[in-house]
Amino acid sequence: MPTIIFDQSATVFSADYHPERPARLTTTEAHLRDQHPDWAWIVPRLASEEEVLKVHHPKHLERLQQPVDFDADTPYYPRIEEHALRAAGAAIGSVDLALRGDQGFSLMRPPGHHATSTRAMGFCYLNSIAIAAHHALEAGCQRVAIWDFDAHHGNGTEDIVFGNNRIRFASIHQHPCYPGTGIASRGNVLNWPIPPRSPAERHTSAVQQALDQLIEFRPDIVLVSAGFDAYVKDPLTEMTLEQEDFASFGRWLKETGLPGAPILEGGYSNDLPILIDAFLTAWSD
Repeated sequence: MPTIIFDQSATVFSADYHPERPARLTTTEAHLRDQHPDWAWIVPRLASEEEVLKVHHPKHLERLQQPVDFDADTPYYPRIEEHALRAAGAAIGSVDLALRGDQGFSLMRPPGHHATSTRAMGFCYLNSIAIAAHHALEAGCQRVAIWDFDAHHGNGTEDIVFGNNRIRFASIHQHPCYPGTGIASRGNVLNWPIPPRSPAERHTSAVQQALDQLIEFRPDIVLVSAGFDAYVKDPLTEMTLEQEDFASFGRWLKETGLPGAPILEGGYSNDLPILIDAFLTAWSD
């Protein structure tokens, strides 16, 4: 039975035009509470400055406090640094639950996998999954895997973890698509670029191969950048996955027998709640 890591404060910032909106969380919260009244809910803590600085440059934290938009996709919001710290803290909380033998899913925003060590971009301000990976290493894990099935390449995560032989990162993503990276694998980074409108069977096969190669690394924990924007009805991408495919991802994570720590990344369709539910239910059954 998973524990949902969630804080209402993650729903208070928004821009009317922006697809990364509070309803992503509010509708999912309502759905999960209705469908799974026995699931536990906890509130995350803020990631500490020490935890964040293992991943990000100090000047990056200073930049988050400046009231100027970061790029056309990544607006400044009041207290965005605090919101990003809370999302990173939720990712850390998912790791802590996993290492205790429990299951925790971070239902928070903003997402994080596009944020590099020095730059906020692509709706992302702090790289929560990379911060959580370094926390796992500090907590005693010898090797950490990161499985990123968001439809967009986790360029920020690659930027941060490349060359760290204790972390293996795999990203399966639409290409061409934002941010235009992730064409080739290198070192400890495995990339699977998938052409738009590829058959779901091809896409899911790549997701499974990526997980298999992560397991060959013999990790102590699998962190998951769980993006649901490869869904066939997602407005930002051109992929073909259905609800049952995300259920398969959850089942495969369970079948590894390893501690898992999934966090929400993308996913912008109105069906996001049922996609998250399918993944979590298959993982926890």
